[in-house]
Amino acid sequence: MVQSAIPQKATCTAQDQLAWLALTLTPGLGPRRILEAVKRLETPSQIFELSLTGLEALQISAEAAHFLFDGKGRGAAEAEWASLDAVGAKLVCYNSPDYPERLREIYDPPPVLWLRGEASLLARPSIAIVGTRHPSPYGSGVAEMLARDLAARRLLVVSGMARGIDTCAHRGALAARMPTVAVWGTGVDVVYPKENGKLSEEILATGGAIVSEVPLGTFPAPQNFPRRNRILSGISVAVLVVEGGENSGTRVTARCAAEQNRDLFAVPGNVTNKSSWTPNTLIKQGAKLVATWEDVWEDLPSNVRCELELEAGLASKPEFQASLLADPSLRPEEAMVLEALRADESLQIDEVLEALETQLTSSEVFTALFELEMAGRIRQLPGKNYVRTL
Repeated sequence: MVQSAIPQKATCTAQDQLAWLALTLTPGLGPRRILEAVKRLETPSQIFELSLTGLEALQISAEAAHFLFDGKGRGAAEAEWASLDAVGAKLVCYNSPDYPERLREIYDPPPVLWLRGEASLLARPSIAIVGTRHPSPYGSGVAEMLARDLAARRLLVVSGMARGIDTCAHRGALAARMPTVAVWGTGVDVVYPKENGKLSEEILATGGAIVSEVPLGTFPAPQNFPRRNRILSGISVAVLVVEGGENSGTRVTARCAAEQNRDLFAVPGNVTNKSSWTPNTLIKQGAKLVATWEDVWEDLPSNVRCELELEAGLASKPEFQASLLADPSLRPEEAMVLEALRADESLQIDEVLEALETQLTSSEVFTALFELEMAGRIRQLPGKNYVRTL
């Protein structure tokens, strides 16, 4: 009866999915213990047929064995199953063909993933772009630029949809009109942070996906997010860090990437900015320094790069190019205002006016700022601060 591994199946039956779900919802069982228990069974659904002694022989706790033997595990699984359709979610179990192969490689892969959106994306080559929840204008711009450029070349952008760098990464992928995957630390029906509700709708509307290892209705408990980070790195071929303080959760994702033997990239930052501590330290420790998408591209595994190039036809048709130079088609006033602004530091409107007072009138500056913002060349931050986009 004992198996040495859990085979991937062409189909995962409803009874098997219920069994995986029952085990996941059983108190006191973590991913490793669940996977070890299922390896001892012919099929996951056999869990419902075992005696109490048989359940205890799986080396699970007495409490967990009683929970399953009394039918509470199956009852919890059936209740969760009944709620899936209402939120447009489905389950991807460990032995399902939709379960990402890269995630199976990690030490403690989640037995069940709750998913909304396109499950096939989980098998695509992807990069996790992560960073601080409180980025500088420079960090926000770089994250969005890199996500856009990499997504345009068919490398799937994965992030956690947290405030800050995560949000910028998703928006960059959407700007390239490509799908993106958000891995949540809440149930797939609990948007967090709430202000990203519209972003989550855009992700699904553009063919992306939202993934979680916790049940529906799970609120944003702090302990869920560090565990979520191992999934971000686990489903990806590489992790890219853009800003993060010394005690940032970004360090957890970077550590997971190292433990999972994933390629690690980092964007260098201003040494006087505390949010630069994590990426700069990672670079000193051997992470690849990244300034443009090419820095990531040239270090991707050759089979991944070839697959993406074949799909996108990039050899003859590049789509986006990163550039900090002003467009020659800009009006002279707009070019002057753009030249006065920086990508790594915002300027308040009074500072802009003062810098250009001998060259342009205030009305010319206001008009140029409006046109540049409409063209996506600059962004206005709270307090009438302006920053150049990358």
